[in-house]
Amino acid sequence: MIRLNILNMEDFLRAVNECAGAVNLLQPDGRKENINKQFGIQSELLQRYRENKNFLGLTLDIPVPKDYMNIVFYSIGDC
Repeated sequence: MIRLNILNMEDFLRAVNECAGAVNLLQPDGRKENINKQFGIQSELLQRYRENKNFLGLTLDIPVPKDYMNIVFYSIGDC
């Protein structure tokens, strides 16, 4: 599990969509929702991001280790 503060949603979504497996968004009620290549959900996230003045905090569960590392490297490069 990883908690990210998204400052560049377009680059974040590009990194998510390059993943081979699921990238699960953890909802406050405990549900997991895969956002990898789920463009409807991604559109909702983009809207929330814009409403929040280009910032969005997300908690993700990424089961495939290579995908997890790609998202971590994305977040390091976004600083």
